[in-house]
Amino acid sequence: MGAPMVRRLLAAGLRVRVWNRTRSKIRELIDGGAESAPSAADAASGADAVFLCVTDAAAVDAVLFAEGGVAGAADPPPLLVDFSTIGPDATIACAQRLRAKCATSWVDAPVSGGATGAEQGKLVILCGGSSADIDRLRPIFAVLAQRVTRIGELGAGQTLKLCNQLIVATNLVAIAESLNLARASGLDLAIIPDALAGGFADSLPMQIFGRRMAQGVTQPVLGELALMLKDLSAVDRLAQRHHSELPMTRAALEVYRRAGEQGLLRQDLAALISLYSSPKG
Repeated sequence: MGAPMVRRLLAAGLRVRVWNRTRSKIRELIDGGAESAPSAADAASGADAVFLCVTDAAAVDAVLFAEGGVAGAADPPPLLVDFSTIGPDATIACAQRLRAKCATSWVDAPVSGGATGAEQGKLVILCGGSSADIDRLRPIFAVLAQRVTRIGELGAGQTLKLCNQLIVATNLVAIAESLNLARASGLDLAIIPDALAGGFADSLPMQIFGRRMAQGVTQPVLGELALMLKDLSAVDRLAQRHHSELPMTRAALEVYRRAGEQGLLRQDLAALISLYSSPKG
């Protein structure tokens, strides 16, 4: 999702320096006008704000605190915005460490809307942090998102993003199961997303991933099963910490774990339906 977000910033006339752990992934962005930085520290130095969009908390930690990381910038940025989904605890710990090292303020800003929302500038951004910091960022957020909401203090955006992922992850499992039932009953899967459009069973996951499931499409990958397993596992840990019973989450988590056991984690979310391909399920 980081690449389409950068493309939108460039199209809006903003100056963007980019760095990625896998350099091949930013060649297209450099060709499109982004400035290449040899390290995360160089990308961050002198910037008005630094934006991260990486896989997990370990990746955030490495980009910030490993050799050549953001924390070592010669001219540290005043603001850091994390679009990743890493949960509230990791966010607060990293934010405190970064502030102690270079006085940079942190806004957690996990996004919802997927690759399609990123390309269209229609993401939903859930912010945690000070109102003043978030207000400074709104002109940039406006290029990327259809809606930006301050949820609360640092970590609050991450908490709501996990709640968001609970809804999305369980919905995808329900969609896969409903299509499997429809197929077993002799229905034509191809007509189902259009037939349900606008009704109570409709959703963006239905129209994007349900349609892919119905058509047997898994390429290009729009969202990896591995990321949903990561997020739903974080939901489960948060629920345990707050002694909150989430039986639907637990049931869905078992489905994603089964996907992992079958070697599907790098496949698209639409591959969930393949778990139901045999008569015995």
